[in-house]
Amino acid sequence: MRKPSCLSVWAAFAILLRGAKAQEPVAIAQTVVVSRTNCIWLGGVGEGFQRGAQSFAAEFGAAAGLAAFGSEQAHDLALASVSYGRILGPLHGEDHWFRGNLEARLELFGGAQFSPSRAWLVGLTPHLRYIFATGTRWTPFVDGGFGVSATSISLPDLGSIFEFNVQGGGGVHWFFRDDLALTLEARYLHMSCAGISHPNHGLNSLMGMLGLTWFF
Repeated sequence: MRKPSCLSVWAAFAILLRGAKAQEPVAIAQTVVVSRTNCIWLGGVGEGFQRGAQSFAAEFGAAAGLAAFGSEQAHDLALASVSYGRILGPLHGEDHWFRGNLEARLELFGGAQFSPSRAWLVGLTPHLRYIFATGTRWTPFVDGGFGVSATSISLPDLGSIFEFNVQGGGGVHWFFRDDLALTLEARYLHMSCAGISHPNHGLNSLMGMLGLTWFF
């Protein structure tokens, strides 16, 4: 039986090496995609977030004022916000309908009052959000926060530039990509100064916000 020459052995080795190098970028790309996804989700999309997963959101919307709950005027607002979030702890409520994750968020929002007069407002609000793990690309959530604000909205409902803000509501993420979601939410917004200055009738509005949330 004829033995292979050194030249043929080296030629075969070169072909194998070339094939391995050609496949290497594909394998690396697949590993990167899998690793990035696994940093966010416990399983598939909507199956619950990994502890420590983070988010960044940008949203725009408006608020319809309510001349109620002490407010003498209805304050209509145009708003924008950016927020950073981080998933706290493990998945809660395993095998229950309320299965989900708790997220801590910090939101910076601002905008303008366009009725009944022109004015500006800005606020910084820590939130707690509970995101339900539905096993689908639709993940609803409930949310609440308490923070500080500054505004030029004044009489007859507010008596100073410095105010507190309280927010509460809910919404839904729709993940059109594994790490990127369209976010729709509705919130109640209250602003007042807790009696630090007078008058302190407060501002009350119903907000609707739409934006994008990136998880990483």
